[in-house]
Amino acid sequence: MIITTSVNWLIKPFTMFAISWLFLMVIFRPFIPAELASQYLAGAILLGAAPCTAMVFVWSYLTRGDAAYTLVQVALNDLIMLFAFAPIVVFLLGISNIQVPWDTVALSVVLYIVIPLAAGYITRQTLIKKRGAEWYDNVFMKRVGPITPIGLIITLVLLFAFQGEVILNNPLHIVLIAIPLVIQTFLIFFIAYGWAKAWKLPHNIAAPGAMIGASNFFELAVAAAIALFGLQSGAALATVVGVLVEVPLMLALVRIANKTRHHFPAANS
Repeated sequence: MIITTSVNWLIKPFTMFAISWLFLMVIFRPFIPAELASQYLAGAILLGAAPCTAMVFVWSYLTRGDAAYTLVQVALNDLIMLFAFAPIVVFLLGISNIQVPWDTVALSVVLYIVIPLAAGYITRQTLIKKRGAEWYDNVFMKRVGPITPIGLIITLVLLFAFQGEVILNNPLHIVLIAIPLVIQTFLIFFIAYGWAKAWKLPHNIAAPGAMIGASNFFELAVAAAIALFGLQSGAALATVVGVLVEVPLMLALVRIANKTRHHFPAANS
């Protein structure tokens, strides 16, 4: 837990800012107008301040990670995100000379973390009290299980639909935004993975521990970008690019993790 919390909150947001600023504001200056580059940087900052809380379960499963550890680290990062996301985002955007209202960032946290978390807890407690834990786990959860991927697919379709014209008109920008995001993903993975190797952690802990920081809570990042900058803003586009590159990148990291399993101690039986 020391590794995942340190990498996700003391390293990741700041390396994302540094790498994205270097590429978008300096190296790619001849190709991207300054105002648009600032918006792309804002989107990258929002991605960097939100470690994954959902898809990491998939990556953990694909690397045969410890399910209990994965659940605990996601729960801990969710709790930290409640208090750390808004200050980190406002601080890094301020360094970038991008002023945003505190209340809007805080509202995004309330809408997309606090309310779903509270609703899930209340629903679970209420239904278990009325119908029992077995009914909740074996009947209710199986019925509502498909809702999450369906909702995610609808969200992505709508995002790409609203951003479709921008994506088609600026294919070069998509590539330029993706470059720092790709570098950041691999960097954070290998920092956490290497740290776990140095501490001689078993592979079923090291792999999911590295995956959570490498991937992003892009639903929150996209929602915050839309709330702060608008649906068709450069910031929203940057977060959508994050969605585009995340799945193939994470599948590549899954393959790397599985190929290097033999370098880690076996899990205790």
